[in-house]
Amino acid sequence: MQYFVVMIDDGRRGREAIVDPEITRREVVSRIASGEYRNISFIHEIADCSVEDITADILSETARPDIDAAGLDLQADPFDHVRDLRKHGTI
Repeated sequence: MQYFVVMIDDGRRGREAIVDPEITRREVVSRIASGEYRNISFIHEIADCSVEDITADILSETARPDIDAAGLDLQADPFDHVRDLRKHGTI
């Protein structure tokens, strides 16, 4: 039997271990990528009588590409500038 243990750190509320024997590795990756699992302390894969820490492997599979933050506001910048001009009475 193989299953995964996902330990989530909820801060002051403590920790929560999510253990579901029916969940697959693909499903764990999917839930992390969708944001369902956050603040992960560790992920263990338990198979037969062995335990393996696979946190780094799973998190590297879910890594999203870095997007340059400067490119995100290109459309909003002209609108913000016009709004500021109106606010200061120059338009």
